[in-house]
Amino acid sequence: MSLGKLKIGTRGSPLALAQAHETRARLMAAHRLPEDAVAIRIISVMGDRIQDRPLSEAGGKGLFTKEIEEALLDGRIDIAVHSSKDMPTALPYGLELSAFLPREDPRDAFVGRTAQTIATMPRGATIGSSSLRRQALIRRLRPDLSVVTFRGNVQTRLRKMAEGVADGTMLALAGLKRLSLEHAATDVMPLDQFPPAPGQGAICIESRIGDERTNHLLAAIHHHSTGQALACERAFLAALDGSCRTPIAGYARIEGTGLRFGGMILTPDGRHTYEIEADGPAADAVAIGHDAGAQLKGKASAGFFATWSEHPRFSHPLSA
Repeated sequence: MSLGKLKIGTRGSPLALAQAHETRARLMAAHRLPEDAVAIRIISVMGDRIQDRPLSEAGGKGLFTKEIEEALLDGRIDIAVHSSKDMPTALPYGLELSAFLPREDPRDAFVGRTAQTIATMPRGATIGSSSLRRQALIRRLRPDLSVVTFRGNVQTRLRKMAEGVADGTMLALAGLKRLSLEHAATDVMPLDQFPPAPGQGAICIESRIGDERTNHLLAAIHHHSTGQALACERAFLAALDGSCRTPIAGYARIEGTGLRFGGMILTPDGRHTYEIEADGPAADAVAIGHDAGAQLKGKASAGFFATWSEHPRFSHPLSA
């Protein structure tokens, strides 16, 4: 099959590049393509350039995707490779998520400098995270800790830890594994105690709707069960109008032809939570996720989804 060069767009962080190279390797293996048939293009995004404040104050998840999606729409690239948890639930007109790679471990990893686990951190110790979900879950587990915003890529946050900027942090175990840095984790958080963000651990591939040549190539590397799980989780998020301003957790498991889902919403102080479990046929993934989100939204008290990040207690950035 004679093809022009396929261009993959990605952010320039080491983790983003690892994910783009995994996608490239899978495409080359599936279609027996030579190395020069698939190119990787690094695109600078606002989310990587902003390091001095929480993303919830700067514009949310779209800060990691906007420039890449513009390149996809105008034809500078053919596909975009993203971390699924960074993707807004509404995509630009003309684009779709057309493939998911097999999901890595969705759990969060604790990286401790002065203690091996979050349970053994001393009272008043400082733990850093840029995720409102992680911040809320940390406060739920250990309200006595000092939780601060901790921006930067994986390597930057590990460097900050080594320099003593914080006593501990939380990182996605999947990202550590993809960077061969899983040895940095001093503990792994159980899913029932520390549920992940919707999409955590999954790589998604975005393409132009109607681009038959590209979507034919992607069909060979699409992981069906990961796609079903993510369809459920993204529907849950969409039903809640979820954004970087709201602590939301959700995880779907595919078991044979069935699906089991657990979701949670929290206030940023971790004091108030609503949880839900649902199951059904995997073929009904979108409906299961949407119904779970609608039920939680109905249970939440008035003002639950207020912009807590504007409160000074929940907006305490650490500079790089």
